[in-house]
Amino acid sequence: MSFRLSFLLALFFFSPYLAHARITKIVIEKKEPFANGHEFPVTGAYEKLIGKAYGAVHPENPLNKMIVNLNKAPRNQKGRVEYWTDIYILKPVDMKRGNGKIFYDAPNRGSKRILMFLNDAPERNDPNSLQDAGNGFLMRQGYTIVWSGWQGDLTPGENFLLMGIPAAIDRGKEIISRVRTEIVVTREAVASQPLSGDDRVMSYEAASTDKSQASLTVREKSYDPRTPVPSSEWEFASCKKDKETDRLAIKPSTKDLCLRSGLKPGHIYEFIYPAKNPFVLGLGFAGVRDLISFLRFETKDDVGNRNPLASSDGKTGVKMAYAWGRSQSGRFLRDLVHHGFNEDESHRQVFEAISPHAAGGGRLFLNYEFARPVTSSQQHTNQLDPEIFPFAYTILKDPQTGREDGILKRPKTDPYIIHTQTSTEYWQKRGALAHTDGKGKDIPLPDKVRIYAIASAQHNTPFGSTPTKGNCQQLTNPMPIGDALRALMVAMDHWVSEGLPPPPSRIPRVTDGTLVRADQKSNGFPRIPGVHYTGLYNRQLFLDYGPSLIRGRMDVHPPRQVKNGAYTILVPKVDPDGNEVAGIRLPTIRVPLATYTGWNLQPKGLAEGELCALLGSYVPFAKSKEERERSGDPRPSVEERYKDHLDYIQKVSQEARSMVEERLLLPEDAERIIAEAKGRIVLAEKKSQ
Repeated sequence: MSFRLSFLLALFFFSPYLAHARITKIVIEKKEPFANGHEFPVTGAYEKLIGKAYGAVHPENPLNKMIVNLNKAPRNQKGRVEYWTDIYILKPVDMKRGNGKIFYDAPNRGSKRILMFLNDAPERNDPNSLQDAGNGFLMRQGYTIVWSGWQGDLTPGENFLLMGIPAAIDRGKEIISRVRTEIVVTREAVASQPLSGDDRVMSYEAASTDKSQASLTVREKSYDPRTPVPSSEWEFASCKKDKETDRLAIKPSTKDLCLRSGLKPGHIYEFIYPAKNPFVLGLGFAGVRDLISFLRFETKDDVGNRNPLASSDGKTGVKMAYAWGRSQSGRFLRDLVHHGFNEDESHRQVFEAISPHAAGGGRLFLNYEFARPVTSSQQHTNQLDPEIFPFAYTILKDPQTGREDGILKRPKTDPYIIHTQTSTEYWQKRGALAHTDGKGKDIPLPDKVRIYAIASAQHNTPFGSTPTKGNCQQLTNPMPIGDALRALMVAMDHWVSEGLPPPPSRIPRVTDGTLVRADQKSNGFPRIPGVHYTGLYNRQLFLDYGPSLIRGRMDVHPPRQVKNGAYTILVPKVDPDGNEVAGIRLPTIRVPLATYTGWNLQPKGLAEGELCALLGSYVPFAKSKEERERSGDPRPSVEERYKDHLDYIQKVSQEARSMVEERLLLPEDAERIIAEAKGRIVLAEKKSQ
């Protein structure tokens, strides 16, 4: 053998650049029938697999180098950084009866969501029964459903899917940096909170409890000036008032904040302090990439354990993989693609298609030093967290920096995109930035992208929801959207599998006047008695986080606005009823009985007038003309809209059938919607004269 050949073989086997990241071990700890072995049509019975996957990545591989602080993470003897992740799989017992496709549900803060939204199932983190399968949509389609942990800072509990990752260390020394956290509570008598601001996630430990190195401010509303809280009023501690003695019991802690006078509900407490030991949270991208790649392409792990999806003949039978994520996990999927993790280290595509739902125009606060991916930038809370450019799939020039970027920029591995969002995302998650240039102009979408706005829908409305008041001024929006999502997932599958394009994007646009400024005159929202319209939305300012942001480090706390600059945020225009004009208008909106919005306002005592979390409003029409005129409501009453109950049913039926023809509704869902209309009494029986 020649020296040159020997050298090339050695390079192939030992070069760190060619040592592919992989799942090194996969362990199934529990295997049992799902839904007592119920036979779903065509696919048959399903089984549940629960376990862990163990992986390792090389920091010097070009596909991994962008993970912040990966080069500072502890390494094993082979020079790789190790991690583990919980896995949870629902699969056909006979894989040959399935459709040969994985549907990966990226967990939202450790929780499973796809069965809730695509199967109209109850919220469950450990689905067991036939009821937990909901309408069985994904099972009847034949999918293997996969979940895994990707958020490495979650605390155990409630069957969360966890991921084990290391903290970074700089040449044997702890990494210390100033961090900023926001804490908001919604109830009285709360005196302390974890420094993370959320019990579900671990806090970054304070590197010092010297109060002179930290600061605490408070403001009632997001745009209010900050008021300093004297250091004598707070402690690095957990504390709770003893009901019998009325004294505050204080326990020193480097992971908690105690305010002696108690936290005021609705107020924003901003705490800046020196923290240590940042987690290498960007490993979440590699963990998902490598798990799905293993399940698709490998038959065994490094110790001989068989791929749980492989059959006895050694074949996986997995032809394709799709991914779906909602809200936080939808932003995770957008970020995964943006950072290049839809390409595995053998340069194969991981997901043929992804469907981020309710992600708006944001990405994720994940691949940063001292990141906090649990947060969600909203008008009232965490507005300054870095959900930054690029917002769109199209490659654009950033209005703030002039830098060019886009989520899709790798044609060989970029997936097809079905991006869905509700009305709430336009108000709270800067949804317009997904399809505008940041200056208020429409942009062309890439050929592989469809965006669908579900008109007048709320961020989170599980099937069977009813209007409730909660901590908002108006009743909450009860309109479920699973009907639209199911039709679009079928369309996505046809697009990838058969080359049949899905329906054209359905979004509000500047050019046709359906995407507008948020003031009432531009938006067209009617003046409904008892409903206060403010036009408030979540701004996206030009912000300076310091010169190291592009490398994942934030040095300016809080970030400073740059030259009073801001991206242009637009919202959907509404009709005279207050329901949105553009997007996918479900029969509930096409044949309305109420006004449905994607926004709601907080009540007195909770930062009154701020946007109320991610909730929309439900404002029923008056039943009669007399009732409407008495209240001064400009919207026609129910009896002025429909001749009788039969007229209402016929209109619902007509619109449902029209949506089936548009491929925006499945026939089975159209039938259910019509049946529900028949059972809904919308007009009182008129008494005979």
